[in-house]
Amino acid sequence: MKIYYDADGDLNLLANKTIAIIGYGSQGHAQAQNLRDSGLHVVVADLKDSPNWKLAESHGFQPVSAEEAANQSDIIQILLPDELQKKIYEISIQPQLKQGNALVFSHGFNIHFKQIQPDKDINVYMVAPKGPGHLVRREYEKGAGVPSLIAVFQDPSGDTKELALAHAIGIGAGRAGIIETTFKEETETDLFGEQTVLCGGVTELVKAGFETLVRAGYQPEIAYFECLHELKLIVDLFYEGGIKGMYYSVSDTAEYGGMTRGPKVIDEGTKKRMQEILKAIQNGSFAKEWIEENQKGRSNMNRLRQEHRDLQIEQVGQKLRDMMPWIKKKG
Repeated sequence: MKIYYDADGDLNLLANKTIAIIGYGSQGHAQAQNLRDSGLHVVVADLKDSPNWKLAESHGFQPVSAEEAANQSDIIQILLPDELQKKIYEISIQPQLKQGNALVFSHGFNIHFKQIQPDKDINVYMVAPKGPGHLVRREYEKGAGVPSLIAVFQDPSGDTKELALAHAIGIGAGRAGIIETTFKEETETDLFGEQTVLCGGVTELVKAGFETLVRAGYQPEIAYFECLHELKLIVDLFYEGGIKGMYYSVSDTAEYGGMTRGPKVIDEGTKKRMQEILKAIQNGSFAKEWIEENQKGRSNMNRLRQEHRDLQIEQVGQKLRDMMPWIKKKG
């Protein structure tokens, strides 16, 4: 695996191009500002008078509609939620595309699952920072960067990889490291990580631990601290030093208990179910389910959201977090 840095690309490839950022949300606000601060010409699009529109104005941009941004740009980066991209693309972006334009994504869902199918004369590439937008912006301002993935889907011009590399350098990723992947690999691994570990797996593990302690007669507040609140301490240790670093930093009792009891919770049965989830991602059945969920008004999604809002762990957690104002989000 080759890792690219600033010296491996040429930001000047983008010097005479206009870059449209469609969607001024978490990634949009960060990437747009970083590209601008790297000396590039950036146009921002969002819904008129929306909070993101007003945020863009406060950051010195003069936002326009998606149609206008796409029409006046050479490179159009779509940073909208997955479920909105197809509609906005077909209505506002596709009619404005011209031969030689580049279409850019930070997640491969709509390209990989063929929701968006650009004409063959359009360059298509990915620049996907491996961190949330606020971190992408903050690290750039510090003179550092967040590692990023790049990928090429269509290369009619013959220099799409070079454009992707320059784009990633423009957002600051060349300061930290840029890794090449494919739309397929990025999409499938991203969905798998979210579903089995980062969002779904961790949430269910926390809920199960909390419910087990409460059913055994322990105070819900104590169960919350042990199974959810302290998770941040462990995740930070993972983040800083990996699994080895985490085990080095906790007590010997915690290390021995974790190494001997963890495999009893996450066993071969868990891995088999993970393989089934991965298969559903690979064969497109999850994508089909999610697309249909949005088309039918999200009744299942709304029900699940309400169920999670009503969980005892959420009620207990809200009360305890009110006692700890220092952990609340800022801004």
